[in-house]
Amino acid sequence: MRLNRTLCSSMLACALLVVGGPAFAQEKAPQMSPDAMMEAYHKAAAPGEQHKMLEAFVGSWTVTMKAWMAPGQPPTEATGSAEVKSLFGGRFIHEEFHGSMMGEPFSGIGMTGYDNATKKYVSTWTDSMSTNIMRTEGSYDAAKKAYTYDASYVDPLMGPKTMRIVARVIDKDNHVSEFFEPGPDGQWVKMMELAYKRK
Repeated sequence: MRLNRTLCSSMLACALLVVGGPAFAQEKAPQMSPDAMMEAYHKAAAPGEQHKMLEAFVGSWTVTMKAWMAPGQPPTEATGSAEVKSLFGGRFIHEEFHGSMMGEPFSGIGMTGYDNATKKYVSTWTDSMSTNIMRTEGSYDAAKKAYTYDASYVDPLMGPKTMRIVARVIDKDNHVSEFFEPGPDGQWVKMMELAYKRK
């Protein structure tokens, strides 16, 4: 059975009122009809130019990894592969990564999008070496041609930590992500680099 638009709009509006609680109901509901609310949510959910930019990351990739265990020391190196797909009409990209880390098999899943409400790029990451879901938020700098994300997470041995991730699209077949942690002097220190080359 197909529901008509008015009924769908009313159902969505009611669901939002229930989830949003009394404050939402008192402040928002009297100001907008269900149809107007539906139109506003459709507009807020529409993919735009920021989402289109993420298409540069879609594809099948060979990944070269470098990790610095200590400043001034040569990096350890490993290789992996990644499959990145577009989801939900281009609103998000979904990455599945497979490789090795510190001599052990390693797999991870990431999700990245642009939140029209917060005007920020947002991302999540989880993998086979953690029980944590890392969340990041960032922005794009057109002058630097770079996406910069900041993350907070809990290290099981060292407690709360922060990380900065800088992603740059080099060309249609190459992009690089660099990972930084705060050093003793408070400056960001590069700890890892992932270079993606299109297969």
